[in-house]
Amino acid sequence: MNPYKVLRGPEGFLPPAAALAGNILPEEGQGHLEGQIVSEEQAIEESARKFASAKVPTIFPGPLVLWGWNEKALRTAEAVERLSVAGGINIIPMPDYRPKYPKIDPEAEINPNHPNLTIWHNKIDVCMFIGVHCHYANLSLKIIRGGTSCFTMAFCAHAGHEDANLTVRDMSPDKVDKVTAILKKLKTNSKGF
Repeated sequence: MNPYKVLRGPEGFLPPAAALAGNILPEEGQGHLEGQIVSEEQAIEESARKFASAKVPTIFPGPLVLWGWNEKALRTAEAVERLSVAGGINIIPMPDYRPKYPKIDPEAEINPNHPNLTIWHNKIDVCMFIGVHCHYANLSLKIIRGGTSCFTMAFCAHAGHEDANLTVRDMSPDKVDKVTAILKKLKTNSKGF
């Protein structure tokens, strides 16, 4: 039996949880790319490539970045801003997880209970979750994979997310800055042709 690949969707109304399909989380120094364990450097490089080739690249920062609750959160927020500016990447915040009923405004923020609406409304083809609590990230990533064709990336402060198309664990401002540096090189090289 071939290993389950975490590919872009839409995969259907009830996509399988990647963990139940046999996917494992990366160890320190590793990343996860479409269900396969890769080096962390390879995952970071691929995330920059995905942003460089995207039509509507978007970063979804969560409370662990937005709330500025410690020095690392503040530095990560600054790194996310540098990445956004360098790559022309949209930022749509996920400041809290309460359902936004009765109306969801997909232009203002992403709702983890209905992230597909934000993806569809904004025609997002590549996105990055960063600073989103793990249980909400996994829920949102599975919904996005099930109903959209968006390529999802998760830069996680802990062990990573098997339901993302690409994940980097032990997120830090330095890792975000690596994505920015690679993205700048890719954009500079593409202008030379």
